[in-house]
Amino acid sequence: MIQHTLGLLVKPDAQWRSVAALPTSSLNILVLYPCVLALLPAVAWYFGTSRVGWTVGDGPAIRLTLDSALQLCILFYFAMVGCVVAVGYFIHWMADTYGAETSFVRGIVIAGLSVTPLFVFGLAGFYPLLWVDMLVGVVAVSWSVYLLYLGIPIMVNIPEERGFLFSTAVVAVALVILVSLMVTTVILWDLGAGPAFTDV
Repeated sequence: MIQHTLGLLVKPDAQWRSVAALPTSSLNILVLYPCVLALLPAVAWYFGTSRVGWTVGDGPAIRLTLDSALQLCILFYFAMVGCVVAVGYFIHWMADTYGAETSFVRGIVIAGLSVTPLFVFGLAGFYPLLWVDMLVGVVAVSWSVYLLYLGIPIMVNIPEERGFLFSTAVVAVALVILVSLMVTTVILWDLGAGPAFTDV
């Protein structure tokens, strides 16, 4: 898994081709890739929000209680994995429209590998400084979109022009899933899963 992570960050084209050539049994194992990597930002944000905290202006550091941070980070972890699976399903579902060769497992692998920068750069959560995290987030999202556009035509064996259209459709689906996730978050917070702050 580490070689895929480093490869996608350093030599993405070669890494995508390497993954595309893997046998089905190896792809089945790669389905676990997002499950493992999603732990990085979840753990980082747990530590950052409960131990380090963040400041607003010249005020004292704001922190979450340990229980609240744990609850939110567990939900955050399952949300990340769930979004990867959902995008993977839609990659598989839309494949016939673009004449692509894929499966549900391959769709999850494409989605999971594409968001590698989001998982890795999520380590910025260890130090939750707003402007740094926003900058890192923009870079991570941009790199993930680039990986998606680069990887889809390679992984599903279609021309780059058709791959561009397919990737654009996947990005649109991802945005819809993101909005749905935000609505779900608001509902869960209203039901009592919101953050609880500590004065210590």
